[in-house]
Amino acid sequence: MDSNPQQPMIHEDGLPGSEADLDPRPDYQPRYPGSGRLKGKVAIVTGADSGIGRAVAVLYAREGADVAVFYLCEHEDAEETQRAIEAEGRRCLLIPGDVGDKDFCRRGVEQVVETFGRLDILVNNAGEQHPDKDITDITEEQLRRTFQTNIFGMFFMTQAARPHLKQGAAIVNCTSVTMYQGEAELLDYSSTKGAITAFTRSLSEQLVEKGIRVNAVAPGPIWTPLNPAGGASPEKLESFGEKTPMGRPGQPNEVAPSFLFLACDDASYMSGQVLHPNGGTVVNG
Repeated sequence: MDSNPQQPMIHEDGLPGSEADLDPRPDYQPRYPGSGRLKGKVAIVTGADSGIGRAVAVLYAREGADVAVFYLCEHEDAEETQRAIEAEGRRCLLIPGDVGDKDFCRRGVEQVVETFGRLDILVNNAGEQHPDKDITDITEEQLRRTFQTNIFGMFFMTQAARPHLKQGAAIVNCTSVTMYQGEAELLDYSSTKGAITAFTRSLSEQLVEKGIRVNAVAPGPIWTPLNPAGGASPEKLESFGEKTPMGRPGQPNEVAPSFLFLACDDASYMSGQVLHPNGGTVVNG
């Protein structure tokens, strides 16, 4: 990649948001000792500067993987993720940029393979959301931007990674409970999550004979920078997660184990599936 890569700007609404500024801070540290389930593997995790992506990246490191952290622009958060990965004794590569840019995805994946020599796991986690109470409030610019990040970005990252993924590799995509039960204020976001679930199932059918498994995780309301930085209305934030059967939002380190399971050999007979760490909400699929 260029020695001075373009530094993407934070969106006008404050997204993606800084985890360092959240109070209380999300819990991302792994809760159990590692058992080497990803020993010798190399993983890319998009949106890993904070939130679910950070928790996944650090857990992968604890389980023995070197991790490339793709993130948009929150450099302070990304550096904390890097320190946490290196504290687990693994290597970390920070790659800032926009996954909605196909050329960035290609160059970023090439840098990972040049640095680590291989690629075994791709976690498509980066995403954005913007609350709107009425469909007529969603601008064309916002609609295009949300789809560009949330689903185009998955296509671009997977296209870039595919030539490097061999038999035994895994792709794990992040969809959402909103795909299954809907969310009135997140119409465009929920639509992209429906596309991600279909993408996961269809890509699984395409790659399963190659020995590459493709699965997804559909989190419920999780305490990350995404919502307080502008991804939810103030009214929603006041009761965030309280409507789940467990009556609370989840923490990133409660979601990360689902991503670990789908990436490791424990899930060797699973492809085209979705796991649901969502606080007890019962959904189909």
